[in-house]
Amino acid sequence: MNFRLRFLLTVAFSTLAIHATYGDEIINGGKAKKNTLQYMASVQCDRKHICGGALIDDRYVLTAAHCDKSGNMSVILGTQDINPQGKNLKRYSVIRKYKYPSYKNPKNGADIMLLRLSEKVQLKNGVKLIKIPSMNKSVNSKTKCLVAGWGSDGQQKMVNNLLVTDVSTINVKVCQEQWAKASVSLPQNILCAGGYRTKSGACQGDSGGPLVCNDLAVGIVSFNLRGNCQYPNVPNVYTQISKYTDWIKKVIKKGD
Repeated sequence: MNFRLRFLLTVAFSTLAIHATYGDEIINGGKAKKNTLQYMASVQCDRKHICGGALIDDRYVLTAAHCDKSGNMSVILGTQDINPQGKNLKRYSVIRKYKYPSYKNPKNGADIMLLRLSEKVQLKNGVKLIKIPSMNKSVNSKTKCLVAGWGSDGQQKMVNNLLVTDVSTINVKVCQEQWAKASVSLPQNILCAGGYRTKSGACQGDSGGPLVCNDLAVGIVSFNLRGNCQYPNVPNVYTQISKYTDWIKKVIKKGD
């Protein structure tokens, strides 16, 4: 059975023909298995899901900078089912947002943000950390990875159950060449995975969600080309986490 998983892009880029949109199809994907992906975070604004994220520290969730919204931001952890009618959802208030200093919008790169939570997360009851690269290190092309999120399944605006699919990384030069054909110059410090020349895997997961390869969060869902997500002719674009490892460490150390 095929499942639909749509990601949220919250910034419109008319000059690049990139727009905030719903519209991705997960081919051969499905519901996440029980007791897996326990690092996944639902980033919410006024108690409504807007983006994915990953718990990388007991006080910090990593997500995309373009997921920053006005309103009361919070994070749901420890569940694959974010149904607002569900009981005992563990919600953490976001007390501070750290966007990378040079961030302007995804087309210029540095689409990365740390969310400081109101309290330390107890790493039990289905909640775990995901590791990030300890240093700047490239990811080999054709590496098998996964991406997950709570996007639309095509039948409703949002799904409550976490969906997941496999994707493979794509050589950055190939990625740049393909996007150049669409008159788009990609920013620095990105990874590409899924989409290009594939009929399986993901277009992308929810914006801000992690690209996980070999149990390591290596990328953050950033953007895709407008209106061509089912079998896109360009790869999906992620922020490369390892390029920002030092900054992440400094933010966390300063906060503590």
